[in-house]
Amino acid sequence: MNYKNITVAGSGVLGSQIAYQTAFHGFQVSVYDINDEALELAKERIKKLKPRYQEDLKATQEEVDAAYDRLSFYSDLAEAVKDADLVIEAVPERVEIKVDFYKKLAAVAPDKTVFVTNSSTLLPSQFAEATGRPEKFLALHFANEIWKNNTAEVMKHPGTDMQYFDQIIEFAKSIGMVALPLYKEQPGYILNSLLVPFLEAAQMLLVKEVSDPETIDKTWMIATGAPLGPFAILDVVGIRTAYNITLAKAEATGNEEFMKLAELLKREYIDKGKLGRETGEGFYKYPNPSFAQPGFLKG
Repeated sequence: MNYKNITVAGSGVLGSQIAYQTAFHGFQVSVYDINDEALELAKERIKKLKPRYQEDLKATQEEVDAAYDRLSFYSDLAEAVKDADLVIEAVPERVEIKVDFYKKLAAVAPDKTVFVTNSSTLLPSQFAEATGRPEKFLALHFANEIWKNNTAEVMKHPGTDMQYFDQIIEFAKSIGMVALPLYKEQPGYILNSLLVPFLEAAQMLLVKEVSDPETIDKTWMIATGAPLGPFAILDVVGIRTAYNITLAKAEATGNEEFMKLAELLKREYIDKGKLGRETGEGFYKYPNPSFAQPGFLKG
């Protein structure tokens, strides 16, 4: 693996984390998003990661500043990928958005560039033809809070050349990840095959008005000893991501309950700027959410 220049396309919650983690491990990273406003938000998002790395990884001020200095920001896709050895795609979780992005990327990326998708629930084979280089395309999926929850699920599609699969496993290790190979396509990989049904079940309890987020989380935390309940996890994942996944499922299945949930997430959270931990409020208010208070699990 001779990767030196990495482009991360999409600078949302996870895209920003991927970019900073990669830069922290010594790579030159170009961050691409659709406009300068999105990039300014990304810069602020990434700057907020510095103290997290100092606290959780005991990184020095010099190390976190040097990592930030290895980042460049672009709203011009051709400029962002002109020297890229690898493009990590982290654009919104909608098929039409990803297909459109890959068609544009294929037109401007160098022949050498390998493409990976960080899609949470979609399959790389859904976009392989749009990339124009299906043999150099696969999935590289990260968990949120990447510097601590350092899983990297590497998943090929039937047309992926094994040499690139092996290269991406090596790359994942080089940025501090535990590389987890998947040899067959699986919607949701390993992590989200377990996590998404769990989060959906919790949200269905909410949309059916069975119970409220705090009570649902409290039940799970007390009964299993888990540090977070499903709604606290959703605040980390980001409510916009949860909405995109829910809306895609509603449109694909025609399920009225998923459509009702999508409408609830948009109306009560997204439209009010409550996007989760990153905006200071989602299902909980941060930095001192109720689930972290000493008495939360005591009735």
